[in-house]
Amino acid sequence: MWFVFAALSAVFAALTSILAKVGIDGVNSNLATAVRTAVVLVMAWGMVFLTGSQGGLAGIGRKSWVFLILSGLATGASWLCYYRALQLGDASKVVPVDKLSTVLTLILAFVFLHEKFTVKSLLGCALIGVGTLLMVL
Repeated sequence: MWFVFAALSAVFAALTSILAKVGIDGVNSNLATAVRTAVVLVMAWGMVFLTGSQGGLAGIGRKSWVFLILSGLATGASWLCYYRALQLGDASKVVPVDKLSTVLTLILAFVFLHEKFTVKSLLGCALIGVGTLLMVL
C-alpha cells in the first residue's frame, strides 16, 4: 500500500511543479509559497478533523515536537527555494535538481538512521546523479 501512496505523491508532485510554474508568473515567489502553504495547511487540518485524529495532539512527545518543527522549517525553506528556482528557471531543469533530494535522503538515512546502503541503492543514487546532470547541462 505504501507504494500506491508514494506513486500518487509523485503524480501530485509533478502536477505541483507544472501548476506552480504557471501560477507564479508575475507573482512574488515568497507570496506564492505563502498562498500554497495556506492551502496545504487547510487541507492537512481538514484531514485531521475528517479522520478524527485531533485527539492525538496532546499525546505528541517533546522529541516528536522538536523534530516535527525542524521538519516543518526544512519544508518551508525547501518550498521557498523551490518556488524561487521555478520563477527563475525552466521547470524541466529545476525539478531534476530538486529530485536530487532522493540521493541526499539515502545518504542521510545511511549516516543518521543507520539504514543499509546496498549495491542497488548505490547504483540508483549514481544513476539519479548522472541523469540529473544530463537533464540540466
